[in-house]
Amino acid sequence: MLEQARSRTAEFQRRMAEADIDVAVLTDESSIAYLAGFWGYLSVEFGRPTFLIVRPDTPPTVITPLMESEMVGAMTWVEDVLTWEDAGTNSWENVLRKALGDQPGRVAGETQVMPAIVRNWIDAQDDIGPLVDVAGTLGAMRTIKSPEEIVVMKQAGEIAAVMMAAAQGALSEGAPEYEAALAVIAAGTRKAAGFLTDKGWEQFVSPVIHNLQIMQSGRDTSMVHRRASVKQLVCGDPVYFCFCNLAQFKQYKLGFDRMFFVSEVSEASATVQQAAIDAQQAAIGAIRPGVTAASVAEAANEIYRARGFETGYRTGRSIGMSNLEAPELKAGDNTILQPGMTFAVDGGISVDGVTAGRIGDSVAVTETGWEYLTQYPRDVTVV
Repeated sequence: MLEQARSRTAEFQRRMAEADIDVAVLTDESSIAYLAGFWGYLSVEFGRPTFLIVRPDTPPTVITPLMESEMVGAMTWVEDVLTWEDAGTNSWENVLRKALGDQPGRVAGETQVMPAIVRNWIDAQDDIGPLVDVAGTLGAMRTIKSPEEIVVMKQAGEIAAVMMAAAQGALSEGAPEYEAALAVIAAGTRKAAGFLTDKGWEQFVSPVIHNLQIMQSGRDTSMVHRRASVKQLVCGDPVYFCFCNLAQFKQYKLGFDRMFFVSEVSEASATVQQAAIDAQQAAIGAIRPGVTAASVAEAANEIYRARGFETGYRTGRSIGMSNLEAPELKAGDNTILQPGMTFAVDGGISVDGVTAGRIGDSVAVTETGWEYLTQYPRDVTVV
């Protein structure tokens, strides 16, 4: 992980020089993890920003809150780690100012995700011109995954499959939704722990599956991104699980979704779910190097139209250290697919509050086609 991060930084520095960028101020957790090999667990949401300062021709610098510096120093390959404090003269503003120097030149950052408190400070500096957006440069690097990254994403897929099996096993008439969420967390954590050691960099990687479980059932099935509640399941309930903010390992995030039916399934629900499955499979079957992202989405849309459905959902999104990277599998995105790209590929239809179809898997583009990163039955499942 750390050697990959070091080599990525060298490539990023080369691209910065080509773009005539003097210094990049990176604040996004996924970008810092990608280049410097570490991430925090509080960071800017508590008003405590972390920075990675990169210049084309000198070693990078990390700026981190003093309270997190011990762990950061143990995780990152970057040797120059500066700290700041909540009160006094050693504030993050002063430390960042010193790191940038008196004449920073052309300053770049990820303008769409930079925290407001940081962006406002940069905009207020008289010697810093308009901030250059460097997100495209980093995004182009992150689009193609290395073989080592694919291995980690496959491990995330194994973890996700165990989580889904636990979710399915927790479903029964009278069971509350939150019990399924608890089962997912426990099963995923134990599986993730099996891929880790307590040595070196890995000792700082937590196996614990976290974030609120996206789960919709019964009358709320079409409420996309609803969370597990105390609602009890009843006979005939459709139950949808989305692991898009749960299926992750070593910062690599997958898309993974399944729909189940408690005790029985209506003919209408089965028809809609099968259409979603078939559309997703058509999209995945269309994936190969040289085709456009839009053409993959169109393969799914052809199925929907033939079955008499319309969907407003995109067919897929690029995945990696961020939940959403580029390109997207949707109309209008004519990016040419290449080996090493990774996607979450979805099937989704909402008819009414109860009748909906959902399925999602993650795949990697190979030299000849594609391969699954997630493995779980793809059928209309009654439990």
